[in-house]
Amino acid sequence: MLRVLIVDESQERALDLCQGVAAAGHLVAAVLPDAAELAKRVQEIQPDAVLINTDSPSRDTLEHLATLDRDYPRPVIVFSGDDDESIIRRAMRAGVAAYVVDGLVPERVESLMKVAVARFEEFQSLRKERDDAERKLSDRIAVDRAKGILMKARGLTEDEAYHALRKLAMERGRRIGEVAQDVIESAKLLIG
Repeated sequence: MLRVLIVDESQERALDLCQGVAAAGHLVAAVLPDAAELAKRVQEIQPDAVLINTDSPSRDTLEHLATLDRDYPRPVIVFSGDDDESIIRRAMRAGVAAYVVDGLVPERVESLMKVAVARFEEFQSLRKERDDAERKLSDRIAVDRAKGILMKARGLTEDEAYHALRKLAMERGRRIGEVAQDVIESAKLLIG
């Protein structure tokens, strides 16, 4: 069972969406009339997913969705009557997992939520892989720079410099990239 936050400016449509969520076996955590302060509300309410029903997502709504995706990522489904390709693309870039055109059919909520959650989880996995790869590259660059500093300052070979960094990292219980960055920062202080 998922806790779902619903955003809809129309109370009547929100009620239909609430019924669709309940019929799918999920819990409606809250209903908001608009996406203003969406990230803040998600932080407070802690829903598992967000469903937005709108005639057309406004620029403000898309900005709120981008902030949500950056700060408190959640699966987001947008039901909209607007099939403008540029709006759909902006919504997807803002972190929307599913964009459904031509309104809401309450009977389809469950399958749409499954698709949105699966797509969200896959995207989060890809994002984590990208972040890990960027961190590893950054660490590798820092290690190479720190090795160069140690080789020059202490007259070490490349292997000796690497082993000195590795030993220091193990002694401090930190990643070698973090220790290398400390060496670089220390060298900046000493050299100027």
